[in-house]
Amino acid sequence: MKLDLFCRVVDNYGDIGICWRLAKQLVREHGLAVTLYVDDLASFQRICPLVDVAAERQQVEGVTVRHWRSQDEVYTPDEVADIVVEFFAVDLPPGYINAMAQRQPRPVWFNLEGLTAEEWVEGCHRLPSSQPQSLVKHFFFPGFTEKTGGLLREAALEQQRLQFAPAPFLQQLGLTPHEIAATKVSLFCYPHAPVAALFEVWRQGAAPVACLVPEGVAADAVRAFTGCEGKAGEVATHGALTVRVLPFVPQPDYDKLLWACDLNFVRGEDSFVRAQWAGKPFIWHIYPQDENLHHKKLRAFLQRYAGELPGLASFSLAWNGASTNRVDWSALWGALAGERAAATVRAAEWQQQMLAHGDLATNMLSFAATLR
Repeated sequence: MKLDLFCRVVDNYGDIGICWRLAKQLVREHGLAVTLYVDDLASFQRICPLVDVAAERQQVEGVTVRHWRSQDEVYTPDEVADIVVEFFAVDLPPGYINAMAQRQPRPVWFNLEGLTAEEWVEGCHRLPSSQPQSLVKHFFFPGFTEKTGGLLREAALEQQRLQFAPAPFLQQLGLTPHEIAATKVSLFCYPHAPVAALFEVWRQGAAPVACLVPEGVAADAVRAFTGCEGKAGEVATHGALTVRVLPFVPQPDYDKLLWACDLNFVRGEDSFVRAQWAGKPFIWHIYPQDENLHHKKLRAFLQRYAGELPGLASFSLAWNGASTNRVDWSALWGALAGERAAATVRAAEWQQQMLAHGDLATNMLSFAATLR
């Protein structure tokens, strides 16, 4: 069975991160022939170094990758897959849609939507939408309840996490014994995050903190703290805080980084989901939207996840500029740190809840089978 997946890169790594994980899982676990159409190969290469940014068509880890350059290409019905997935309502090329209409049998067509904890998605999940040329598209929503498509997760992921030994991995990244013994924090955020203020709280704190930042993330705050250029390998210690700049690692190593840290700051959707499977406390920097619609999505998730973690909830709101109170980062960090044990327990509980809903890829294929 063939599946075509169309991805436009908007959030640098979140979009392609999700689509790449999904494509690989569909090949490895379900035996599909997957073609991934993606418009930004440079961003793709940051999370998968095997990608050739100059190639129009290539095979990467069993997935056919095609550079989606324009909307004007012509397609034949033979090029259309059995299942067609557009990620986050991207506009398929008109030529591809025409070829879909000519194909017999018609393909199953999904709009794989963005992840949200809002209740309305349960009513929209799996809904059909009539399209021109007598085509039908179905909405498929990832989510946090049994009435959604669940979360993206490979079958072997939890076993890999349980077998993981953090110390050798951290040593490979250059961490010293002092950093490994400290509270280890991974930091992945958008440029507007209040990183400098948090660095100052950590610097003045009593407990050592080792903050691990991928190259190019929080660049201004990192340069100001280290006094360097923000390149991978740079490290500086002031007070109780050590900031270490890491190379931008491939996806499997990013999972290991999440597993190895005590607290993870994540952003967008891909790293947000991976933080949930890491079983560690995390702070989500949600992708900003007009009219602060992202604040509503953030509160919906916190209501589900952090009902008994007021410190984590308050810190998350402030980190996203959604707090209605005066922001005192020292007090917020103190409350969050004080909940560390409870947040770790909650992370494990949440994992078990999410596992009960199955995984996104399997759920999507099961639904597709009912439509074919």
